[in-house]
Amino acid sequence: MIATLKGTLEYRGVNSVIINVSGIGFQVYVPGSTLSQLGTIDNRVSLYTHLHLREDNASLYGFATEAELALFRNLISVSGIGPKAALALLSAMDPQQLVIAITSDNSGFISQAPGIGKKMAKRIVVELKSKLEKEWEGAALPLAAENADVVAALTSLGYSVREASQAVSNLPLSSELSLEEKVKQALQQLAGG
Repeated sequence: MIATLKGTLEYRGVNSVIINVSGIGFQVYVPGSTLSQLGTIDNRVSLYTHLHLREDNASLYGFATEAELALFRNLISVSGIGPKAALALLSAMDPQQLVIAITSDNSGFISQAPGIGKKMAKRIVVELKSKLEKEWEGAALPLAAENADVVAALTSLGYSVREASQAVSNLPLSSELSLEEKVKQALQQLAGG
């Protein structure tokens, strides 16, 4: 089993990298969050990895943190979720946001990730909620259900789930704000003001 890779970054693709380890180039599929942390070509990098074996294929998946790797392994344990769907989820939102959505039964938020429908999001919640509640004790406060509507509004305007959820997480906790006011405040944060 290949548990970690340390080497030189040789290539950066959209969802994969090639890491040269002592003259051998390993292609590693990575989520967007990890890709953004790797830096430029010729940087020394280190990844936690998961080797996924199938009859006709062996693929290596890499993560910047052990937490991302653990969540990836939990996600692929859900029936119907393969490594590519798990990677898409981890690219769409950070691990903390995803765990919060799962542990707070917020399948609507999860279904906003590319390639994840409502049925699959519900299955993820059902199969992982109790497990993640035990493993991720510090999983902060759940994303409020009303804020899922704000995230949906922002993603419909072209923002990624990650950008939208980060803006929503900075909104004041107040039930007095209407959906429109919350969206306006989130848009101001996304615009940098």
